[in-house]
Amino acid sequence: MYVSNRATDKITQLTDNVYTAANSQIVSDYVGYLLDQHNIQLGQPATVKVAANLVTNCGSVVIEQPFVIGGYGSSYLYGFFDRAWKQGMTKQEAEQLVLKALSLAISRDGATGGIVRTVTINSQGVNRNFCPGDTDLEAHTSLLDI
Repeated sequence: MYVSNRATDKITQLTDNVYTAANSQIVSDYVGYLLDQHNIQLGQPATVKVAANLVTNCGSVVIEQPFVIGGYGSSYLYGFFDRAWKQGMTKQEAEQLVLKALSLAISRDGATGGIVRTVTINSQGVNRNFCPGDTDLEAHTSLLDI
């Protein structure tokens, strides 16, 4: 997928509770089609595990991890997450951690940034958020600032 501007919404909904981020449009369309077929044939929505296995068939890997980071700024952020992530965070703590991480990526990486879109999925449902990075994110230029 070619992203012509950094404000593009790279979050694609596959089912009511499964989203993909920054995946190519063709992979998202294909997996979404297979998930729709699953729903029609079995009369029930696909689980997250089913969706993950379908993406795996498109060349991805499924490994259970406490967190996963991808994209241009990801190598820089692994050190930050190794230090800042903790088991059992509240929803608010996790969302703030992601915003802080993205502010670091924006400051270090010219391909990251502009705005931040997030999706939080939990037992209460799905919540999409939008944060204009140029006005709402706290500026960070170093991991030492955190």
